[in-house]
Amino acid sequence: MVNTDPLPHLLTIDQVADQLGITIRHVRRLVAERRVPFLKVGGLVRFDPTDIAAWLDDARHPRSDARTLTQPDQEPKRCSSRIR
Repeated sequence: MVNTDPLPHLLTIDQVADQLGITIRHVRRLVAERRVPFLKVGGLVRFDPTDIAAWLDDARHPRSDARTLTQPDQEPKRCSSRIR
């Protein structure tokens, strides 16, 4: 079977840094620590945009809603001591 899927357009370190708004040095650190998905192509580091998007989604923290922090039917407790 022949794979007829088009090859992904791989990104360079400079392109990933630019898209994420971080420095090239930080991207290189993420690669060295293996904290970001990357490919080695002929000794060059490249990134698949799909892998980077999935990595960002996995790193996303859920939004906190103010209602989940306090019960809607309870009033906030007030401190009974007074500072004089």
